[in-house]
Amino acid sequence: MINYVTSVDGITADQLHGGFFEGWPSPPSPETHLRMLQNSSAVVLALDGETVVGFVNALSDDVLAAYIPLLEVLPDYRGQGIGGELMKRILDDLRHLYMIDLMCDPELQPFYERFAMHRYSGMIKRNFDRQSGARS
Repeated sequence: MINYVTSVDGITADQLHGGFFEGWPSPPSPETHLRMLQNSSAVVLALDGETVVGFVNALSDDVLAAYIPLLEVLPDYRGQGIGGELMKRILDDLRHLYMIDLMCDPELQPFYERFAMHRYSGMIKRNFDRQSGARS
């Protein structure tokens, strides 16, 4: 059974191994991943026992705006509704805000439309040499 939690208290880097950041040429280490979650304004984790099998995080000013940078579910757990449940829960946590934004590839837009999100254009900048999140 999958359990959902909204805190990283007690979560260790060892619980974050297993295939997150699929396809990234230089993914964050589990230690960096944990730091990223700890520094988020809001987080929802999906746990199978002690293993984190999915997560979503948000960055927010907690006044008007939030940005959802990542939603990930481990490959072996996809197709079970975990991603949808993670989105439902994070959006519920952020419901007091005026704007909740995220950027995604066009093929993922239908998934997010299920949550009353709208297609919009945006701008991004990527420093791919910093993709792993390692500190210099």
